[in-house]
Amino acid sequence: MPQSTEKGFKITVKVTHMPDYELQAPYKHFFSYQITIKNTGNQPAQLVSRFWKIIDGSQAPEYVKGLGVVGLQPIIESGESFTYTSACPIVSEIGQMSGYFTFLNLVDQQTFQVNTPAFELVTNYSLN
Repeated sequence: MPQSTEKGFKITVKVTHMPDYELQAPYKHFFSYQITIKNTGNQPAQLVSRFWKIIDGSQAPEYVKGLGVVGLQPIIESGESFTYTSACPIVSEIGQMSGYFTFLNLVDQQTFQVNTPAFELVTNYSLN
């Protein structure tokens, strides 16, 4: 399970290939990913936005950015965690996602970025 710790936040990613999910062309493969963000620092922060770079073997990189995650901008108190699940379709059998979250420190009102660990999107049968 990919994970990273940076600026008082531990980010863990779990990826699941979903081979039976029906997709529209040009996408052929679908993955869900579960991300857990744990505040290991001593100040509360609000997750305000995310940025993803998605690469697969058949296209130029795709970039996704927007407010919050799955429609939420959660406040994560010191010592607490927030977990969400999202998904990504890709064209080829192998891909990768990387990016960062932007947080607002609720004490000093400063924003900062926390990089996510890069994680692989690999179909189950590509591992054989």
